[in-house]
Amino acid sequence: MRSRYSAFAVGDAPYLLRTWAAASRPPGVDLDPGMRWTGLDILGTTAGSAFHTEGTVDFRARYRLRGQDGEQRANSRFVREGGLWVYLDARA
Repeated sequence: MRSRYSAFAVGDAPYLLRTWAAASRPPGVDLDPGMRWTGLDILGTTAGSAFHTEGTVDFRARYRLRGQDGEQRANSRFVREGGLWVYLDARA
């Protein structure tokens, strides 16, 4: 989760696509160059250890866009693909 947040913060669309589960990966990612990500809070997790094949991360990400502060809150699901954790989907 933290690495994907960092990728959003620096605008690394290729990394975001590489860390997206094949079952839900879009053909591309449209990042707004005017959005500045300002912080990430991990609010909770479920599963996700070396013994699991899926897990969730409940988070709040803060941003600034067109002079306004905002936040995105979601519960993201991650699964293992090829031994690596990848993003599957999220519930707001």
